[in-house]
Amino acid sequence: MAGDNKKVKTTNDIELKDRLVAINRTTKVTKGGRTFTFAAMVVVGNEDGVVGWGLGKAGEVTTAIAKGVEAAKKNLVKVPVYKGTIPHVQVSRFGGAEVFLKPAVTGTGVKAGGAMRAVLESVGVTDVLAKSKGSSNPHNLVKATIKALTELRDPFTVAQNRGISMDKVFNG
Repeated sequence: MAGDNKKVKTTNDIELKDRLVAINRTTKVTKGGRTFTFAAMVVVGNEDGVVGWGLGKAGEVTTAIAKGVEAAKKNLVKVPVYKGTIPHVQVSRFGGAEVFLKPAVTGTGVKAGGAMRAVLESVGVTDVLAKSKGSSNPHNLVKATIKALTELRDPFTVAQNRGISMDKVFNG
């Protein structure tokens, strides 16, 4: 049920902002010397409920970032953002990284570290409490955060699935 039909078609009318999460430099030693390649982890979002991530690899940093942005645009998902925060508490794992997301009141801000902050700001969440447990690998943190966000259910969908009013969803 969670994650049903959350993919977003890439169109040119969506204004996406990109954020660089991590750059990794690898070295290959050959008889001619050292060859450096770069891998860039990039998160893109429209700050209104759409987010995606991409990994770009190239011989130069700028090219790697550009490739990462293009890969991220093919990987977009829709996330429910309710009054600047997330609808409910969510925990998710990817690899060794575990993330915990909790809604917060207006004015709290984004209380999250590094890779999680980039994803949450790109999706348009302004108030949230977040904690990463386990691995601090930015690749796995980004994937775990996006997985947690795709598993969120907005109150309108919950009310529709249960066949009850919105008031009953919030007040029991």
